[in-house]
Amino acid sequence: MTLKRLIPLLILILGLGIITSCDSDNDNPPPVDPESNEAVNRWTSDIMNQVYLWLAEIRTPIDESAAPEDYFESLLNTPTDRFSEIFPNYDELIGGLTGVTLDAGYEFNLFRAAPGSNDVFAEVAYVKKMSPASEAGLMRGDRITQINGTTMTVDNFQELLGQIDEPHTVNYQSFNENIGDYEDAGQLSLTPVQLTENPNFLDSIYVIDNQKIGYAIYHFFTPGPDLNSDFYDDQMDQIFARFKAEGINHLIIDFRYNSGGFVSSAVNLASLVAPNVTDGDIFSKTRYNSFLEQFEDFQNVQTEFRTKAENLGSILTGNRVYILTSARTASASELVVNGLRPYMDVKLIGDVTVGKNVGSIPFQDEQNPSNNYGLLPIVTRSSNSLDESDYGNGFTPDIQALERTERLLPLGDVNELLLRTAIEDITGNASSGRFQKLDRVDLGSTLDRKIRFGKMIEQPVQTFRY
Repeated sequence: MTLKRLIPLLILILGLGIITSCDSDNDNPPPVDPESNEAVNRWTSDIMNQVYLWLAEIRTPIDESAAPEDYFESLLNTPTDRFSEIFPNYDELIGGLTGVTLDAGYEFNLFRAAPGSNDVFAEVAYVKKMSPASEAGLMRGDRITQINGTTMTVDNFQELLGQIDEPHTVNYQSFNENIGDYEDAGQLSLTPVQLTENPNFLDSIYVIDNQKIGYAIYHFFTPGPDLNSDFYDDQMDQIFARFKAEGINHLIIDFRYNSGGFVSSAVNLASLVAPNVTDGDIFSKTRYNSFLEQFEDFQNVQTEFRTKAENLGSILTGNRVYILTSARTASASELVVNGLRPYMDVKLIGDVTVGKNVGSIPFQDEQNPSNNYGLLPIVTRSSNSLDESDYGNGFTPDIQALERTERLLPLGDVNELLLRTAIEDITGNASSGRFQKLDRVDLGSTLDRKIRFGKMIEQPVQTFRY
């Protein structure tokens, strides 16, 4: 990229990027049909050639008339770049990031029915409040064996997963405590609706062995149900205000199903936890590509904590926070872990996290209303206040606790595996319960299909011209 072909205006507001590119008179390609692949791909090329983090490694594109998805993929620095994506509809991209999706309201993980078996079952991980699945009575731990009357197998489960976005039926089993086994629970008919999912899933305070423990389950990072709202951030503030008023001395944050979201909400949460931080303390540092870093607004970019009245201060024993993780804990969740580490003891319980220290900005073609595509390229690399950023292979837990090794109990139940493990470490006393161990291999999850999976959406950079 030469100085003769710069972005005349880069606006990054509310986490959304809009680029208007301008070509010199000597470098003006012939016009194309605004509804054509060429128009989409030319726009894609303009963006990628100016904001893509691995600018020096960007690849030679395929023909400009190719399908936009194929053209975009041809540019990527693979296999290093595992996360850049293109979406056919920008509005659906933003809806997916803020938790507004067409959804029946349940998430599940997939396992073989038995070692060596080709049959597969889906174990419900959680059910969303006020959703069709919740109203139908589906619960965490239920096992789905059939979708639309077809038994799931290793050969067809991917195809069947594609059917749950439409009206569908599920045949399922529920655990009967009296007989100590699963039994048939019948068939449910579920119709997806436009569902707004609240990421603040559950919060509780437990008093166990004279220890007062605050517990919050947070499923993804977004300030509100749309980008003009701070409702969910404000709700998190209220949760921590209660924790503080109740005088908790231990904190457990559950990120096991949290695979990312907006950095602004990550900053909000971290600002409630790190002891006595204010807007004068650094939460993270952000690097851009060599082209953008020629300009002052992209140099030495630092994100400060926020000054929050609800900050817990120094009330946590040992200046420690417990964070529950899984193999699907990613991006903005990992950013919180990394950002808190210079300020306190962060104890991880669960599984190795995904490993994503790079971030994106959503791009929409404001100049061409015929182009509905949205781009989510990797644009940034993040580190904490100590310049630590080396978690590309994920964070390894201090205590391993794999959810797949036990039957699922309700979230918030003190005997549930991950929560129980944290409580045992806090109190120093092992649970007296007996829990059957299971040997299962994770085949996938509906969470892997979420738009927000593995996303870290950067907060705004001030408007400027050059």
